[in-house]
Parts: sequence; C-alpha cells; structure tokens
Amino acid sequence: MDLAGKNVVYLGGFGGIGQKCVQELLRRQLKALAVFDLTENAEALAEWRTGTPGTDIFYQQVDITKKEDIEAAYNATAERLGHFDVVVNGSGLMNDRLVELTIQINLLGVIQSTLTALEYMDKSKGGRGGLIVNISSVAGLQPTALMAIYSAAKTGTTSFTRSMANPIYFAHSGVSFVTICPGFTETPLLDDISSKTTFTYHTPMLDMFNRVRRQKPEDCARNLVQAMEQAKNGAVLMLELGETQEIDIPDFWKPQIE
Repeated sequence: MDLAGKNVVYLGGFGGIGQKCVQELLRRQLKALAVFDLTENAEALAEWRTGTPGTDIFYQQVDITKKEDIEAAYNATAERLGHFDVVVNGSGLMNDRLVELTIQINLLGVIQSTLTALEYMDKSKGGRGGLIVNISSVAGLQPTALMAIYSAAKTGTTSFTRSMANPIYFAHSGVSFVTICPGFTETPLLDDISSKTTFTYHTPMLDMFNRVRRQKPEDCARNLVQAMEQAKNGAVLMLELGETQEIDIPDFWKPQIE
C-alpha cells in the first residue's frame, strides 16, 4: 500500500515502538494521523505537527480496556476524517503479575479495536477497505515460559489476526490483515523484568532473558512501516534484530468432512 495521502489510526502511538513508528509513518506524507492512547504526549504531538504541517495530526484518549472508549474514539475520528485507510493496533503491556490487564490490553483490546474499525472500513458496509496491522510478538509465535500470560495473549493476537485474514473475509470487506511479531526491542516494556514474570522465584530463564540481544526501536519501526507498504494479506512477519522474516505457519489439523 502506498501510504502517501492516507488516513492512519495508530493505537499506542506514544509507546516505545509506537513513537518511532509514527515518526516513520509521517515521512510518508500521510493525509491524517490519529493517535489513540491512554495519556496524551503533548510534546511529541507538537513536534510531529511542526515537522509535518501538511498532515492533520490529532489525539484521541482511549482506555483500550473499555469498549465504549474505543467506539467513541473511532466515531470521532470518522466524523473528522470521513474514513481511515490503515489501523495499527500497537498498545501493549508485559506484566504477568497483572493477569487480567495483560489479557485485556494485549488481546481483548486488539479484538475490540479491530471489530470496531471494521464497522467503518468494511466495503460491504459502505467503507473503502484498507489495512489493519496487529502487533503481536515473538512470544506470539513461540511459547515464552518466563511470561506465560503475556505469551498466551500474544499467541491469541496472532491467531485472531490470521483468522481475520481469511480470503473469504477479505473478499467481503476489502480489509487486509498483517501480523507483526517483534523480537526483543529496547523499550521500557523490558525494564525491571524480574518484577513482571509469571512467578516470583528466580529461574535460569531470567538470566537468559537478560542476555538476549535487542534491536533498536527505530529499526523495528522502519521494518514495520515497510511491512505495511509491502506485505500481503495474511502475512505473519517477525521483526528481529533489524531484519524482517515472513513466518510460514503450517496447517497442523484439517477437519474431516463426511
């Protein structure tokens, strides 16, 4: 997709990867960018508006755990822009001590945001189609025992997004789906990890976690935006150490039809 002249909604745009992605997106001469997040970053907004005066950039306060917040933000954005072409569900939390909140933000919020966005984007309902990008994780590709709750939520996001990319749905709605699975990225999400693990006792996994190589958020952002421009519907992409790899997930089961 050529992003020039497009209207983009970015959930979690003030986060570690999110801010870098927004900066990368604004280099594409967007028509408009709506940032949905819990707390406004006025300094970042002012900087983006000054640097890209040709793009309508605005903020919508959204608590991703509240369906009514999500619906209100999309409704206000649709009224302002008329339509949106791209949605990036990038809100995230990694803290297994907060079980319900981890599931609400990383999985239920993605589902509610996606389904709400489709009400406006679906061609069969008068929309223009478009692209929805859901940010999962390498923990959504491979179980991560150190963070079992986070891993479960991200695996759910991967499976949900792959399901939404079904060709039958795409033919109906005109909305394509891409799953992004970043590897370890140098953001506050990984800070103080020993206080966020599933269990409180020390394990060798924690020692290994602290030695894993991490990519820069700007490298992750660059590859994420390139994926938005190039990836096909249904793609599952791992963004690891500055590289992009498409993941081929095989079919392990097929129903036996009578």
